[in-house]
Amino acid sequence: MHPPRIPKGIDIALLPGDGIGPQLAVYAKQTLEVFQRYRPHVSFNVTELPFGGAALAAGESSALPLSTLNTCRQSDAVILCGCGDTNYDLEPEKALLALRKNLGVHVNVRPVSFPSDHLAQHSAYKSDIVQNLDIIFIRDLAGGIYYGRKKEADDGGEAYDTTEYSRQHIERLARWAGTYAMGFDPPKRVHSVDKFNVMATSRLWRSMVTRIFEAEFPAVPLDHVLVDTAAMILASDPTALNGIILTENMFGDILSDQAGAILRSQESLASASISALPRQDTQGSPGIFEPLNLKPRPKLQSPLCILESLKLMLDLSFGLVAESEAIARAVRRTMDPVELIGSDARTADFGGSTDVTQFMRFFLEHLEFYLEAINSIEMASQPTQHRSPHRQTAPIYYARYPMNLIEKIMTHAGVGLQKPNVRSGEMVCVKVDWTITSELLWAGMEKTYDLMGRPRPYRNDRLWLAVDHTVDPRTNDQPRQRGLIEKAEKFKYEAKIIDFLPANTSIMHTDFTRERAQPGRIVVGSDSHTCSAGSMGSFAIGFGAADVVMPMVTGETWFRVPEVCRINFVGTLPYGVGGKDVILHLLGLFKRNTIAFQRAVEYGGPGISELSMDARFAIANMTTEFGGMGACFEADMITAAWISHRENSEHRGGGLYFKPDDGAHYAEQRTVDLSEVGLTIALYPDPDNVVPVTTKSGMNLDGCFIGACTTTEEDLILAALVLEAGLRMGKIPVSTGKRRVTPGSLRIIKNLERHGLLNIYKQAGFNVGAPGCSYCVGINDVDVAGEGETWLSSQNRNFRNRMGKGSFGNVTCAAVVAASSFTMEVTDARPFLQMIDEGKLQKLIGDWKNELMVAPEIHEPSPEIDQGIAPAMLEDAAFVEKSTVWASNIVESNIQYFAENVDT
Repeated sequence: MHPPRIPKGIDIALLPGDGIGPQLAVYAKQTLEVFQRYRPHVSFNVTELPFGGAALAAGESSALPLSTLNTCRQSDAVILCGCGDTNYDLEPEKALLALRKNLGVHVNVRPVSFPSDHLAQHSAYKSDIVQNLDIIFIRDLAGGIYYGRKKEADDGGEAYDTTEYSRQHIERLARWAGTYAMGFDPPKRVHSVDKFNVMATSRLWRSMVTRIFEAEFPAVPLDHVLVDTAAMILASDPTALNGIILTENMFGDILSDQAGAILRSQESLASASISALPRQDTQGSPGIFEPLNLKPRPKLQSPLCILESLKLMLDLSFGLVAESEAIARAVRRTMDPVELIGSDARTADFGGSTDVTQFMRFFLEHLEFYLEAINSIEMASQPTQHRSPHRQTAPIYYARYPMNLIEKIMTHAGVGLQKPNVRSGEMVCVKVDWTITSELLWAGMEKTYDLMGRPRPYRNDRLWLAVDHTVDPRTNDQPRQRGLIEKAEKFKYEAKIIDFLPANTSIMHTDFTRERAQPGRIVVGSDSHTCSAGSMGSFAIGFGAADVVMPMVTGETWFRVPEVCRINFVGTLPYGVGGKDVILHLLGLFKRNTIAFQRAVEYGGPGISELSMDARFAIANMTTEFGGMGACFEADMITAAWISHRENSEHRGGGLYFKPDDGAHYAEQRTVDLSEVGLTIALYPDPDNVVPVTTKSGMNLDGCFIGACTTTEEDLILAALVLEAGLRMGKIPVSTGKRRVTPGSLRIIKNLERHGLLNIYKQAGFNVGAPGCSYCVGINDVDVAGEGETWLSSQNRNFRNRMGKGSFGNVTCAAVVAASSFTMEVTDARPFLQMIDEGKLQKLIGDWKNELMVAPEIHEPSPEIDQGIAPAMLEDAAFVEKSTVWASNIVESNIQYFAENVDT
């Protein structure tokens, strides 16, 4: 928001006060000590001083001793933890007013928002009304001032006109709010609250605020709200006032107390009293940062109030916005439930049972990880010199030529390119945005990591490690599983991995794609189904485990620009047909390892607007079965809408929405009519031996499995409704056979549970598994198909021995598995689908396609060009190559052949 102050030492006056204040002071010092360790260039000099009732109890003659006041005047900020005790009447309150006056602070800033969006469900309001609450109150600290023409007496008893003073006061407050609002992108909306036409005060207020914003902050949205109207909005639709509420002292008190009640925890709020303008220099702006509710209490329920105070201090007094945000993110991760990768440490005021000491332990650990992320971001942003692998003999002039989507992504990510584009076959170095792996594959990666000396990862906030392949709650205590889990956990703490998913939280691809992957970015993973993230518009590629270590450590990797196969979708899918059916249709049409073999697959065309993000996920996921080495969908408004609703705000932005150029080159192009897609089965042991379900009706089954990463939330919902339809038809599951459903993540399980769908699975005879690869890889020692057993599964692969040694796996969509589970015979799902209420299905899967969606801004690559190439060369659209091209280095290697069905 403003230039950060990075001084040799920041002087902080810490006023513990009395009551719960000394305990808060301990937590303040613990937090600042973590900053000292992980951000050593930000040094805090903390001085504890007597104040309030504690000062009087210690024998001081005043609640604000002169020594305390003088030290506060010389300090860069004041942290007030406790104010007073009822035994001392109003002395501490007077001391606080005197402290504010002596430090010259005029503006009060009071944010009101949930420390975690998930906690909205604990509000007295419906969670969907308040979960995005984000209000900042900005008000004056001159209690009782009259904004208008009035005669008052000065200190000498002379009468003076208050009008000019009123004007100056309003100008100062409005200018502060405008400056603060402009620090956000886009600027925050300002709601100016008054009682217009009731008194001269309000008329002057409204006219002055309007004039200041029109003249100095035209880019800031401004509206005027009557105080009674504001109160009604807070009572009915509080997020309508998201932004900044600018008001005078009295109205600010009333409204901020009302807004604070929405949280059901006054102990989570803090207040800042600061000078006239947000800092614009490096001298610092003294401020007083305090918990909102300083009234004496016998016991501290939550440390949130002091953490919020520290957050405000770092931001408003020192411009340390990244550090301030680190506190906010650490608090959120502490309180978030396990399915959101949190510690689920909620204190009693938020409906939990975690005590204050435990809360701080979790918080400080998460804070360490987020501060390390700031360090890694700063190191990653330092300029580096890259030497070209070619020898330059003379300048070369290049023109821009049409590029496909994947070439654009690689061009934008290119390091030290010699020209502003790339073509298939070229060997280039690219910046990698994410590396992802699992506990099983990390065990292989670690061998390479050890040989490298275990260097610091490039970005600890761009590394995703999920414990998913070998784990199940029934066997996680076994030596093999325990060993793999412990290896992964050890690396979590060593590398301070922010996105570490404990055992059975999510399959590595599921939540990563849904909650992290971004359009236009490069994702490299140690698993062949990493291509799932291509559904979000990323270019997602699975590497060998050892090969993933290099981008994890350096943030870069070399690879050959692939040939690209383009699939253009047209038409509309029949009702009840989804992404799994589409990719099986592609495999049946074109066969495996043909047009997609060793190529990247780009998906687009007008038909993608008919595909939900879950449908795209299933298609991208099985691009590897198609033979592709990577996948990428054209990101569109449906992609943007999905990303905008992500749980964590930091993962809603940062995408690059590229489009292929007209005339772009493709190795192959095919058009696929979605209206021709039906329900099919890929027969053991080939993913491309695809036949209509009806041709195998009646085939006996020993097991039915719905799960694996390729089975999306949408598929699981549809399958549950198929089962519900069957139960309504009077179908009773036969007693023979095994039935298992394993959703891809805890988030999905919670959603299915919330809508009663897990109970439907149970009624239909399914056992519900914890998130993990389960039968799809058959290596967790319990979910393993028996020798000679025939299974119908919604997983992605049906290779030999995939589900278990000697078993026979056949792949289809979840709806067909559900329909077949009643009789344990392959059954056409269409009669069941016809019984499903379309309105109910639409409500459960969400309104992913509507008229309110906005088309995202389209980007063009902005490549990093080698400094030896003059900028003028890049703008010559009339391309002529004017000299000899550098001779490429020849790389020689042995070829290694793998068995037919080897995979990760």
